[in-house]
Amino acid sequence: MADKLNEFVESLRKAHGDNLTSIVLYGSALVDDQLDEDEPKNILIVLGRITPDDLKADYDLAEQWRLDGNPFPVYFTSKEIVDSSDVFPVEFIDMSRHRLVLYGDDPFVGLEIPTHNLRHQLEYELRGKLIRLRTLYIPSTHSPDRLARLMVDSLDSFVILFRHVLMMLGGNASFDKRECIMELTDRLKLDKRVFNRIFAYEVDEEVWLEAETNETFAAYLQQIERVIDSVNQS
Repeated sequence: MADKLNEFVESLRKAHGDNLTSIVLYGSALVDDQLDEDEPKNILIVLGRITPDDLKADYDLAEQWRLDGNPFPVYFTSKEIVDSSDVFPVEFIDMSRHRLVLYGDDPFVGLEIPTHNLRHQLEYELRGKLIRLRTLYIPSTHSPDRLARLMVDSLDSFVILFRHVLMMLGGNASFDKRECIMELTDRLKLDKRVFNRIFAYEVDEEVWLEAETNETFAAYLQQIERVIDSVNQS
C-alpha cells in the first residue's frame, strides 16, 4: 500500500503542478505516526484554486483510489482551510490530531480550530444519523442478516462522532473503534452488551434470528438516544 500511496502522491503532483499546496494523510490509518496498511486511507488535498477542471483532472486517480478501498479525497483551497475551521470542527480536529504531510506545507500548523460550534455540530449530525438509521430499519426489519449489517455499518459512522463526544466531555478518545465505544459506555453508563453484540455481528457469519436482531436494534437506538441527550445537556 505504501507504494500505491507514493504513486498516488506523485500522480497528484503531475495533475495539479503549481496549484497543489499540500497532500495530507489523516485519521485512523495512522497509529503512533505509523501507517496501518489494513485501514482505509483518508487524504486531504489542498489546492490554490478549485475549479471543475481541477477536479476533473483527478477523475481516474480518485476512482482508482476508491477501488483500492479508500474514501474519495477531500478537497479544500488554502483559504477555505482557514475560513472553514469553525464550521467543521469535527472534521478539522480529526485531521489535525492524526496526520502525516505527504507533500507540501502542513496546513494545520498555526491553525486555530474554534470549538464553539462543536456541540451544535455533534447534536445535528447525531440526530441526522439517528433519523436515517430509523428509516433504513424499515426495509431491514424482516432480514436478520441485513439488519445486523445495518447496525455494523452505522456504528462505523457513529463512532467518529462518539470520539468527539468523549473529547467534549473531557475524556480519552481513542481512534480504535472498540476502545472508543467502551470508553463512551463507561463515561455515560451505556449498555455495553448492546455494542458487544454488534461487534459480534461484524465477525460472526452465523445467521441471526429475526427476533434477536430486532431486539438488539431497539436497544441500540436507546443507547444512541442517550448519547444525544448527553450532548444536548452539555
